[in-house]
Amino acid sequence: MMPWPEPREGAGDGAHVTLSALYQDLKFRILDLVHDYIERRGAALDHDGRAGVEDIRREIARATSLAIAGAGIALNSAERQQLCDDVMNEIVGFGPLQPLLNDETVDDIIVNGHDRIYVERQGVLEPVEACFRDRTHLSNVIQRIVSPLGRRVDESSPFVDARLPDGSRVNVAVPPVAIDGPAISIRKFKRVPLTMRDLTGRQALSPEMAECLEAACRQRRNILVSGGTGSGKTTLLNILSSFIGEKERVITIEDAAELQLRSPHVLRMETRECCGEGVARITARDILRNALRMRPDRIILGEVRGGEAVEMLQAMTTGHDGSMSTLHANNPQDAVKRLELLLAFGGLQADPRTVRRQIASAIHMIVQVQRYADGLRRISRISEIAGMEGDVVLFDDLFAHDAATGRFTAVGRARLAGLALREEGRR
Repeated sequence: MMPWPEPREGAGDGAHVTLSALYQDLKFRILDLVHDYIERRGAALDHDGRAGVEDIRREIARATSLAIAGAGIALNSAERQQLCDDVMNEIVGFGPLQPLLNDETVDDIIVNGHDRIYVERQGVLEPVEACFRDRTHLSNVIQRIVSPLGRRVDESSPFVDARLPDGSRVNVAVPPVAIDGPAISIRKFKRVPLTMRDLTGRQALSPEMAECLEAACRQRRNILVSGGTGSGKTTLLNILSSFIGEKERVITIEDAAELQLRSPHVLRMETRECCGEGVARITARDILRNALRMRPDRIILGEVRGGEAVEMLQAMTTGHDGSMSTLHANNPQDAVKRLELLLAFGGLQADPRTVRRQIASAIHMIVQVQRYADGLRRISRISEIAGMEGDVVLFDDLFAHDAATGRFTAVGRARLAGLALREEGRR
């Protein structure tokens, strides 16, 4: 009997270790038989419903029996069902990516060409044996991802950001920019949003830090979450938004909608790339300008990365206290420098001291998140902006993580400020 992939311990429904060359050959032999059947019968599949699906399942079972008999292989019922499920994923799902999307233990999926797939679990990347049949197979799955969204990806437009039906965020790059073949990066959408209690349970921050951040949100402090790629900025932003009052009108602006606000009064808005002739690009700056006319109490900008920084600071200083955003930077000082640079790109013409004063008056708190060598994501620092001294923006660090000891500590005299902040939040 052929070696068969065993179910992975702790994996979600449909997840398993992939796949010997013999298994792949058998799967695609069955798939070819089913495609022949579809063409003969003219069977149409509705990817959003169930039209034709049961008919296809029956045909997959029949084709599986034929292929197994032809190969002289004996399979038990569980192995046969697994094979049928994988063939079904090729027809109505996203091929070899579908079991990984169904696996609750997987956070990210990385495809570096048709025969190299990696997943991230608990901050650690590891290869999986799953693979695509060839580049054409991978390209077909990519088109299946982007076509329903009206997006195009080809040589003339080799990059695309998209979102899967379950909310997972996808980035695709194809030749000529992707030299070794099409590449996919998927940041999976959490079906059950994480909470602050989840973060403290994972030792991403201390209970005192959690209380401080909750109080800052309830007091409508303007918060900037800073960190590197994959450090957990959006996850933390999502958790902080859970402390927004139910009576507040919130507008979220993202490149790909990921935030899962539980407030009843949320307007979600999303940017749009230019995806064809006559279809205009809509930037975060365009949406933010319009959002200021829509009576928001708070604005949450998924990430500030360009000229929208000007409008964001305007919002934070003109009655939209409690607004939040994320930014790529390695520490709070770098976050201010990067924000200063983005304001210049946005056309804000002023001397450096004036720009820094605007930043210091708009941003109340910077929360630094970091992905450590062990793969875990932690809040490494919580800092308040304490004003200006000459041309320099001053910071009061409230809490910091000591990588040597693994402990979170209230820092120096700022400990009193942090305690006062939490006490004020309880009132």
